[in-house]
Amino acid sequence: MKKIDDFNFKDKKALIRVDFNVPLENGKVIDSTRIRSAVPTILKIIQDGGACILMSHLGRPNGFEKRLSLIQIKSVLDNILAIKTKFCEDCIGKIAEEASEKLSMGEVLILENLRFYNEEIKGDELFSKNLSELADCYINDAFGTAHRPHASTTVVAKYFENKFFGKLLEKEVLAIKRVISNGKSPILAVLGGSKISSKIPIIENIIDKVDDIIIGGGMAFTFIKALGGKIGQSIHEDSMLKKSLSILKSAKEKNTKIHLPMDVVCAKEFKEGADSKVFSINSIPDEYEGLDSGPKSVEKFKQIILSSSTILWNGPVGVFELNSFSKGTKEIGEAIAESTKKGAFSLVGGGDSVSAVKKFKLEKDVSYVSTGGGAMLESLEGKILPGISALAK
Repeated sequence: MKKIDDFNFKDKKALIRVDFNVPLENGKVIDSTRIRSAVPTILKIIQDGGACILMSHLGRPNGFEKRLSLIQIKSVLDNILAIKTKFCEDCIGKIAEEASEKLSMGEVLILENLRFYNEEIKGDELFSKNLSELADCYINDAFGTAHRPHASTTVVAKYFENKFFGKLLEKEVLAIKRVISNGKSPILAVLGGSKISSKIPIIENIIDKVDDIIIGGGMAFTFIKALGGKIGQSIHEDSMLKKSLSILKSAKEKNTKIHLPMDVVCAKEFKEGADSKVFSINSIPDEYEGLDSGPKSVEKFKQIILSSSTILWNGPVGVFELNSFSKGTKEIGEAIAESTKKGAFSLVGGGDSVSAVKKFKLEKDVSYVSTGGGAMLESLEGKILPGISALAK
């Protein structure tokens, strides 16, 4: 792994792929987490006496769309860095080339949205080459897009002799390795969410790498139905029943313990404030659906969490978006935070679990919160991400 800390960027212009794909509301950034995550890499270059040329996508534009211009990011980054950045109205061509030439050491230039060009997503060679001509070296610090074989994440790297992992990308890769490759036992994976089909590749990859797997949320009902339980109206996937049994069999053969919920909080209506009852997960009445882990399940899961040394959390164990059914996910998160405080390493990744730790204000109480949704999932599936492999070539 070629890290930026092993290189002096004095008098160098660094082309940095960042992930500024942030949520906007009326042209205002409403969550600056991803912007802040890029700051350590930017500061390293500036402090060395180099200059930064930042490139990113924002949303899914169809050609040029003013509402998705990266100009909206500029003031936020200016405030965070406490310097006045420069903005270029294009990312390639004469305008971008002139902006790069005029850039002085110690300055930061933001290029316009890469996806205003279809060539970005297509991984176009000429587009990539044009990007490369703006700088002396290349840094990828966008873990959230490292699973995409796009021009700015993968192809552009071939045009540079000096190419590096940014600080964020380095942290993400090392955090995943710490769980999957060299985690301290007992190693626990807490997997939730609604669909088992989206988690099967992850389960199959980690089943012989962890000691325990807690399966909660909607995906648990597919397992329960496969085992002969009555799940009422609860979400499940009939096409995955045989696969569920196969996973349970595989876990037993590999001495990996899979823990399913014992009870569940149910309601007749999927809405905030709906009347709820707790039932055994094996005998949910026909008119009810399971919406949160029950108290016995949560207590059992908490004991497993508190006895684990390495914890991966991917997916909520209930419909935490509704306050009426958020208790299970909140208590699981708090248990992971408590285990972390006692010395465990905890990695939270995957969209909804990240949203959960933010909702319950637990971000600072776990070891690491991944910024990459799809990239995180593909890493857990054991896939080699193109954006990472490009840095090794």
